[in-house]
Amino acid sequence: MSTARTGGQLRPALFLDRDGVVNHDHGYVGTPERFDWIDGAPEAIRRANLAGYFVFLVTNQSGIARGYFTQAQFHDLMAYIRADLAARSGGQIDDIRHCPFLPDAPLPEWRSNTDWRKPGPGMLVDLMQHWPVDARRSLMIGDKESDLQAAAAAGIAGHLFSGGDLDVFLTPLLSQETKP
Repeated sequence: MSTARTGGQLRPALFLDRDGVVNHDHGYVGTPERFDWIDGAPEAIRRANLAGYFVFLVTNQSGIARGYFTQAQFHDLMAYIRADLAARSGGQIDDIRHCPFLPDAPLPEWRSNTDWRKPGPGMLVDLMQHWPVDARRSLMIGDKESDLQAAAAAGIAGHLFSGGDLDVFLTPLLSQETKP
């Protein structure tokens, strides 16, 4: 899914958790039928695009490790989300990282303790290594403390989204200079 580019002028990035920030968290959302946009999410992503931000999704996906859905179903859902986002708002997600691993995963192929699983910063750091990201002006929006811990460990500002309209929440944040 990566469309990473190297080089170029540094730009700020908007890192978004998926479940609970971009879509309602119905528990292990792995198919388009279970995907339900958070109010204002398509518009918020488009707003960030227009403001010159890279937009990245960084999401723990233990549903894969638990056998609730497959890696292929996850990728199919991400393709659906990108297409639906473009149709709804003209918005674009530049890149996606996900962590299907769990230390105690029921499926042994996904049993691992990795810093890609939030609160570890691995997914964010990997994106910053593959894209010309200005970390000082970047931000992470998550719905859990582990999202904010990942942001802090990656050296970017973290903001806790507790629900409502994501576009309303994001708009004032994009007008600020963000620092961890």
